[in-house]
Amino acid sequence: MRPIRLMALSSVAASLLLAACVTPSEPAAPVAPAVPAFQAQLLEDVRILASDEMAGRDTGSAGGEMARNYIVGRFEALGVPAPIMGRLQPWEATGRTRAGPKTYNGVNIIGVVRGTRVPDKYIVVTAHYDHVGTNDGQIFNGADDNASGVATMLALAAELKRQAPEHSVIFVALDGEERGLLGAKHFVEAPPVPLASITMNLNFDMTARAETDGKLWVTGTYQNPNLRPILEGIPADGAVALAFGKDTPQDTGEDNWVEASDHAAFYRAQIPFLYLGVNYHPDYHRPSDDFERITPSVFTSATSLSIASFHALDRALDR
Repeated sequence: MRPIRLMALSSVAASLLLAACVTPSEPAAPVAPAVPAFQAQLLEDVRILASDEMAGRDTGSAGGEMARNYIVGRFEALGVPAPIMGRLQPWEATGRTRAGPKTYNGVNIIGVVRGTRVPDKYIVVTAHYDHVGTNDGQIFNGADDNASGVATMLALAAELKRQAPEHSVIFVALDGEERGLLGAKHFVEAPPVPLASITMNLNFDMTARAETDGKLWVTGTYQNPNLRPILEGIPADGAVALAFGKDTPQDTGEDNWVEASDHAAFYRAQIPFLYLGVNYHPDYHRPSDDFERITPSVFTSATSLSIASFHALDRALDR
């Protein structure tokens, strides 16, 4: 039956007609929950970045270069412009390896989206794209660490191209995190805008595997207590909820994440920061951290929470 004929019926007649189409012996099919529009691309980004072809994306490796070219292509496809300084920010620094110090040549990837309310204030959104490469003949693909965070960042970039943010946003896919936060340190030392104009850093590192405890952890509200009320009202998404912590003096060793990822470089430069990431899981820093271990619905929920967190911060800050 054509929709226009149904629209022409009275509301009572239409209700009777629809009721007649569904008999007790033929119950209506349940309505499937809505799938976020970004899910397919989100999963595709992780699948490609965590493929064996990229051989673990070690800094300075051929696989790292492949990952970099892919991310540049995604920024270009989204229409995210490069800053005046250019899309790529190369650097050289001494980093750590299992065999001792080594000089690395890495490259950060930068994109900018102009804000509407406070365009001269910047939220810097970061996610490192490198991982540890290969060890003992095994590829460490780093699907959660940190292909997932890069994919979440790209999903946010796509969102902000559809609806402009209030702050200007600098997206940075950082290199060299696994070798000592090298790319983040260089970015803070040579930023494309004055450090005083950076309102905060929002860092995504391991956003996929929240099934361990059902939490997407927010670290940094102990150091920046004004940020916690902004995010506390964000409701859970599916099986994943925001949790606050891993940042107090009582959190020790591996349970303290204040300097556990690239946000540490911003923290040391006295720039407000928040780190969003999932808890440890059995595949952390193992060859088994593969795309196939990611549960799509869980990853999608965590990314939705990440995007909601950005919007809440963007609306609330610099008022």
